[in-house]
Amino acid sequence: MPEAPSTSAVVWTRAPSSAVTGGPASVPPGTTLSIGWVGDMTFGTYGSSPPGGVGTVFDKIRPYLITELLLGNLETVVGNVPPSKCSPGDVGCFSMVAPPETAQALKDAGFGGVNLANNHTHDSGSTGLATTKQALDDVGIAYTGLPGQITYVTANGLTVALLGFAPYYGLANALDIPEAVRLVKEAEQHAHIVIVMMHLGAEGSDRSHVRPGLEFYLGENRGDPVAFSHAVIDAGADLVVGSGPHVPRGMQWYQGRLIAYSVGDFSGYNTFPVTGLWGQSAILNITLDADGSYVTGSVTPLLLSSPGFPHVDLDATVINTMNALSSADFAGNGAAMIQDDGHIEPPPS
Repeated sequence: MPEAPSTSAVVWTRAPSSAVTGGPASVPPGTTLSIGWVGDMTFGTYGSSPPGGVGTVFDKIRPYLITELLLGNLETVVGNVPPSKCSPGDVGCFSMVAPPETAQALKDAGFGGVNLANNHTHDSGSTGLATTKQALDDVGIAYTGLPGQITYVTANGLTVALLGFAPYYGLANALDIPEAVRLVKEAEQHAHIVIVMMHLGAEGSDRSHVRPGLEFYLGENRGDPVAFSHAVIDAGADLVVGSGPHVPRGMQWYQGRLIAYSVGDFSGYNTFPVTGLWGQSAILNITLDADGSYVTGSVTPLLLSSPGFPHVDLDATVINTMNALSSADFAGNGAAMIQDDGHIEPPPS
C-alpha cells in the first residue's frame, strides 16, 4: 500500500495578504498541480473521539489521498478546550471539538490545507479558534477562511492562493459577495492558481439540489451558492469546491472552471448520519495547469459506515447520484458529468 506523501513541500505564507507583493514566478512549460478535495470533516464531540485515535478514520482510504495539495473543510475545533456553544441538555445543538492529535493525524494523511470558514469554527469561542490555529501551525498545515484572509501556499513550484468563505460574521463572510470578489481579485494578482472553498447551502438529504437564490436552514441564511461561485470565478478563481449541505450535490462548469457544490461528508465520528444520501461521499481530484486551466480530474466514490468512517465504494453509488443531480440542476448550463471510471469529462469547448 503506498504511503501518502509528506506535505513538507507545501510551504505557506502566514503573513497578511498585504505582505505579498508581485506576481507569481515563472515556471517551466507544462507545469501542473494535482489537487484533492474532501468535504466536511469532524472527529467527534467534546470528550468523545475515535478510541483508536483520530488517524484510524483514514485507514481505509489513505492510498486515495495521494496528491500534491490535499484540502478539506475542518468543521471542528481542535484542542483540549470545552465547548461554549451548547447549553446542557440541548439535543439540537452540536459542539464539534477534536483532540489536539487531530492536526498530526491530518498531516500524516497528507493534508496540506484546510478551510476554517464554517459554522463550527467557534464552537469553543475565541479560545478554541486559537488552539485550532496553533495545532495546525505546529504541524505545518495551512488554513484559511478568517476575515480578509488569503493564504498562499507553494506546491510543485506553483503559488496557490487559498480562500475560504461561509455565511457568518467573524469569518470570511460569503454573504458579502463584493468583498469576496475583492479578495479573489487580489489573490489572482499574486498566484498561479486561486482555489475558493465555500461552506454554503442548506443541510439535509432533501437539500441535494442546487437552485438559484438564497438558501435557508432552520431560519438561518446559508447564502446563494450559485451567485457566489459565479462571482468569484468571474473575479479570477480557478476552482470552487464546496461543503456544508452534508450530502452530495451536482457539479457545474462555468467559464471553463469547475464548481463542486458539495461532495458530501468525509468523516463524522458519531456526529453525522451515514444512511442514504448522508453516507455518500467522494474525493475530488483535479489537475490544473499553471494558468488555472483544467487538465484532468476524477472522483473517487466513498461511503461512510458507522460510526462515520469513509471507505471506497466499489459500486460507485455517488457517481450516479452526482450525475443525476448535475443533469437535473445544470442541463444546458454547464452540467459536469462523471464517466463510469470516475473521470470527469472536460468542460465544453
